[in-house]
Formats: sequence, structure tokens, C-alpha cells
Amino acid sequence: MQKVTRLNMANFPKDLMTYLSTRRSIPAARLIEPAPSPAELEQILTAAARVPDHGKLAPWRFIVIGGEDRVAFVDRIIAVWRKHNPEASAEAETVERGKRAGAPLVVAVVSRADANSKIPVWEQELSAGAVCMNFLIAANALGYVAQWLSGWPAYDADIAGILGMTTEERVAGFMHVGTPAERPVERDRPDMGAIVTHWHG
Repeated sequence: MQKVTRLNMANFPKDLMTYLSTRRSIPAARLIEPAPSPAELEQILTAAARVPDHGKLAPWRFIVIGGEDRVAFVDRIIAVWRKHNPEASAEAETVERGKRAGAPLVVAVVSRADANSKIPVWEQELSAGAVCMNFLIAANALGYVAQWLSGWPAYDADIAGILGMTTEERVAGFMHVGTPAERPVERDRPDMGAIVTHWHG
């Protein structure tokens, strides 16, 4: 697989609208080393956490899975998948592993909305979604690519236990991060005329 030169985001702060208008994802399976360094990851996480947060609750947290731990995590996912699919073929397991192996670094964004807070749970969950979007943008700003994924592992109780999550927590997204091995391609986007209305009093 030929490595593509990292994106040049030197003018990122100067041309944010162009970036937002052209932002695209690259599949996790097409992301390779290097992943962000510890210092760069700290920058990404700090930026990701800088989102609207009604009540200053920080109703989210991060679980970083990198290096050899990344390999071990995929093995644990496959073990859970095999428990749910005991009759599946070896070929099916290979396909499933390929879906999960992905990028060299994964960060789970965990929503931990407090149902007892005066802030509605929905608003807290929206804040977790904003964290995921900020994460994508921050990774791109440092020249990396991130893909926001969920899939069955995001909703599985066994996986939640492996991650050390409480029963009140939910995975908002698995953020797969790395260096692109190919250039992104455009996909169909919503027809703005079909999703925008103007209210008139």
C-alpha cells in the first residue's frame, strides 16, 4: 500500500470555511502509521473537549487505545463477535477482523450523560457528538485523518465491560486515527433544497 503524503494544513486557521466545505473521511482500513504522537494526541483531545457544554458537566470522556493495546483490543472484539456468532466461518471472522483492525490508533469517545442533572440528557449527548466532530477536525488540522465509526461494538455490553465503562455510559464513537494511505474521494451530499426551510411569522 503506497503511503500518501500527509495533508498540508499550514493554512488551516486562515481558510476554515474551505476546509469545512470539502472535509471528507477516509476508511479506517486505509489509515496507516504514523499515528499522532502523544503530544499531538494531547492537542487533539484538548481541542475535541472544547465544545458547547451546557452546565459545564463534561458529559463525555476518552479511552485511548494504541500500540500493542490496539492489537489486543481487536482480539477481544473478535472473541466477543465469535461468542455471538459461534457458527460463523473462518472467512467471516477474517472479514470482521478487517472491519475492526483499521487505523493504528483508536480513541473511544464515551458519553456519560447524567440523568439526574438539570441539564437535559439530550443536550449532554449532543455535546458528546460535538466532541467527536471536533476530534475529526483537530486530527485533520495536525495533518492526520480520523474516521468516526460505531457499529455493533459501540452497543455491546461485553465490549463496554472490556473498556471499563459503567452501565450508564455509551460509546458516542470510535475515532480511528492515522495517516492516509490514499486520497479521499467525494461522495454524494444532501440536496440543500430538500433539507433547508425558512420559517416566516
